[in-house]
Amino acid sequence: MAALSASSFSSLSCFSDTRTPSVSTGEYDGLRKIGSVTCKAPQTGLPCLQFSHPRSSRLGLTGARAVLADKEVKASPAAKLAGGPRGKLGRVVLAYSGGLDTSVIVPWLRENYGCDVFCFTADVGQGDVETDGLFNKARASGASDLKIGDLKEEFVKDYIYPCLRAGAVYERKYLLGTSMARPIIAKAMVDYAREVGADAVAHGCTGKGNDQVRFELTFFALDPTLNIVAPWREWDIRGREDAIDYAKKHNVPVPVTKKSIYSRDRNLWHLSHEGDVLEDLTNEPKEDMFVLTKDPREAPDTPEYVDIAIEKGFPVSFKTAQSGDLVSVDFESMTPATLLAKLNEIGGRHGVGRVDMVENRLVGMKSRGVYETPGGTILTLACRELESLTLDRETIQVKDSLALKYAELVYAGRWFDPLRESLDAFMEKISETTTGVVRLKLFKGSVNVASRFSPYSLYREDISSFEEGSKIYNQADASGFIRLYGLPTRVRALRERKSHH
Repeated sequence: MAALSASSFSSLSCFSDTRTPSVSTGEYDGLRKIGSVTCKAPQTGLPCLQFSHPRSSRLGLTGARAVLADKEVKASPAAKLAGGPRGKLGRVVLAYSGGLDTSVIVPWLRENYGCDVFCFTADVGQGDVETDGLFNKARASGASDLKIGDLKEEFVKDYIYPCLRAGAVYERKYLLGTSMARPIIAKAMVDYAREVGADAVAHGCTGKGNDQVRFELTFFALDPTLNIVAPWREWDIRGREDAIDYAKKHNVPVPVTKKSIYSRDRNLWHLSHEGDVLEDLTNEPKEDMFVLTKDPREAPDTPEYVDIAIEKGFPVSFKTAQSGDLVSVDFESMTPATLLAKLNEIGGRHGVGRVDMVENRLVGMKSRGVYETPGGTILTLACRELESLTLDRETIQVKDSLALKYAELVYAGRWFDPLRESLDAFMEKISETTTGVVRLKLFKGSVNVASRFSPYSLYREDISSFEEGSKIYNQADASGFIRLYGLPTRVRALRERKSHH
């Protein structure tokens, strides 16, 4: 391959300073320039490169719109005639849940950008109740169409399991349920945008949370030519009451009242609870708030055992058991989503997987969240216990240190970042021998290891036993080892002793 020079880069359209912008500089107020490259600076974005792209050129649109601009875009009279008061977009794909916020966003987008709205709902295991009736609800709000993407198997296999293998836990407690779901949803939205020829994507994330970053970093990574609309950073609606009033004004059916409720996010991995009485840190979570897990005090009085089969760091099956040899356990084949769903049922029945924590959001503030992760808690412990057999001390230490960074990247929405992908390659390599079976005991909110087995185990009973039997380890060798290992300690002590005399 020929070497690339500076002139090679300047010939590429996305790095050229001489190309013609895809909109005239007079069409919008609030345009900015980086060098001689014209870029829009909407209320939702920082200055950004304007990429040439066949679709954007055909539609007469600019390229990427970035995040958190300090100046609002005001459409010119010509733009208002072509679209809405904020300009003109052709087709917008909206991350749609059917709740109050996204139901209101549909008419708001049509009113302000003169666009057709295509709603996308990702089924990541949030339950049939949350997807029932969405099509009619979306059409009633003014959407042109709605697509529900079944992402459950992909979500577990390609997003949850890599994090599980990596041992990724954010700030000691959070098993990254929402953080893992946002990239796959945003990826599916980009795919749908290409399918319908959309020139923009939109989401209902607030300007205070992490999800806005997670969605938009994925959009940037997978299609930097897409415009991004984040209504909560643009509109005059300031809360649920305003949203309800807007919905009534535009005849949008929303099954809510002005009464405060919890903010929840559910998928196959977890259910999170935020807001309402939880914002006061002195309040204990109410028992009627929990959905996936039973009150541990009311859980069965008899422990339940589950055997988790793992291959190369990924769970592959499980079986309930009371006793028996782990080596001879016969496991049935099951898909990742099926395995996790069944473990959620079992773990929830025993009150396993509740976490109440105050975390540091990416945007700087602290927030309180209560999480229910029954199946995930079971699998996390199983993988960690198996690694105690198959990985040596230094490998575990390095893996644990990298797991912290891995979790940080996922939490921050950098799933498609080369650094996370590189860390994942390390985790895959280091887990080649993480294969075996772990038996766990579930009882009244707790989950503990009962036994474990791996054909690649580094544990040797004949070596570890207090009874002599192995000719590999000679206890007399410990004397020399201790003298050498403790040499720095002895030298330091001798120096200090000398300095005192």
